[in-house]
Amino acid sequence: MLAVKGVYNNGKISLRKKVKCTKPVNVIVTFLEDVETPVFKKIDLQKFSFNKSKELSKDFKGSLSDAIIEELRSRL
Repeated sequence: MLAVKGVYNNGKISLRKKVKCTKPVNVIVTFLEDVETPVFKKIDLQKFSFNKSKELSKDFKGSLSDAIIEELRSRL
């Protein structure tokens, strides 16, 4: 096992020293300082109603899939 310090910034990790690997290796990244993590709302399946969802989205114009993908991308 090898420990290497680095910095995480804008979705990328920069290591402070080079590591030679001839094949992909599994790593564990540990954040040493407190960071905010997004909280995602979950659907309560006990209260979910397909018919109610259909009624709420009847006036939606466009692609629901594209709207969901765009929303998830905006969270990154």
